[in-house]
Amino acid sequence: MFTIKSKCNRDIFKIIFLVLALTIFGCIMVYSASFYSAQYHYGNQYFFLFKQIFGVVLGIVAMIFFSFVDYHILKKYKLWILIIAIVLLVLVFVPGLGMESYGAKRWISILGISIQPSEIAKFALIIFIAGYMSDNHDKVKTFKGLLPVLIAGGSICVLTMLEPSMSVTMCIAFVTLFMLIIGGMSKKHTLMFSIPAGAVVPLLVVLEPYRLKRLMAFIDPWASPQGEGFQLIQSLYGLGSGGLFGVGLFNSRQKYLFLPFAESDFILSIIGEEIGFFGLCMLMFVFVALIYNLIKIALNAKDRFGAMLVSGVAFIIGVQTLLNIAVVTGSIPPTGLPLPFISSGGTSVTVFMAGVGICLNVLRQSQGQDYKKVKIVNKKIKQKI
Repeated sequence: MFTIKSKCNRDIFKIIFLVLALTIFGCIMVYSASFYSAQYHYGNQYFFLFKQIFGVVLGIVAMIFFSFVDYHILKKYKLWILIIAIVLLVLVFVPGLGMESYGAKRWISILGISIQPSEIAKFALIIFIAGYMSDNHDKVKTFKGLLPVLIAGGSICVLTMLEPSMSVTMCIAFVTLFMLIIGGMSKKHTLMFSIPAGAVVPLLVVLEPYRLKRLMAFIDPWASPQGEGFQLIQSLYGLGSGGLFGVGLFNSRQKYLFLPFAESDFILSIIGEEIGFFGLCMLMFVFVALIYNLIKIALNAKDRFGAMLVSGVAFIIGVQTLLNIAVVTGSIPPTGLPLPFISSGGTSVTVFMAGVGICLNVLRQSQGQDYKKVKIVNKKIKQKI
């Protein structure tokens, strides 16, 4: 009995340690990457740091809350959670509520606090799909049974694309497909949805001139070093100058207004410049350790809903991390996507920590069930003796 309880506690503290390590390191790097631009633009070098700390504090509260509240409540209210997420996405287009930056409407302002609904929508969709697929496991073999998930995922994808935010749209599409596959979707339907979805991507690129310019900049950034290729070139300069061990914490040169969005989407370039290749490898090891531990929780969950919830959270952390790395290193065309737990963005860090809290709740209930079983077995043994 003691072994099971102590193992549960060890697993919980291990995940909490990994998440706090990422978020604390994220705060340090957000300050390092932003203090000059924050002073230049806002007259306060701590502007982005304070916002990040506020997001982390909210995230800790959310993580604690969701780790103790029965995750089955989320299943009960899955439709309302999805509706709220969709309403928030619609509100970004409402004058006076929606906030526009660099031609994109991705935020809403409530009581002076900016919220990015697309970050919330990703996790709301995971909850809805996990709840629906766990309740309708037999129906998902049919096209009709898949329709609610396709409508939910498609609605969020369309609203996100209208902001526009192709990177987040791709994340949502990936997580929808992933959840459908692990939920039991047939191979025939997997091919039926994957092929058209893949064909839509180049079409969307061609339809929007700025996306086509980004694609050309990705193919040859030096063809437009002062235009579309500027950001990628500066990112590569940062990573290259970092070498194996980096130029030292807080000593980056690219953050002095050379690299746009140094504190958010391209913070990994600043990290690589300051702590080098080996430092980046250590950071990636922490991400891998976190995802590995979440996958273990999913495999040992006591029910299908819990397994799918944790799988979805692990997947979105993994795919968003990989996409961010790919963008920063020039492996895919530039697109705005934050690095989980690290990049500047209060909504992002808060919802990711809340997602981890849900995973901890699944772990607690799964281990608690095993603990109860052991107690019953031990009681029967004592009675026989």
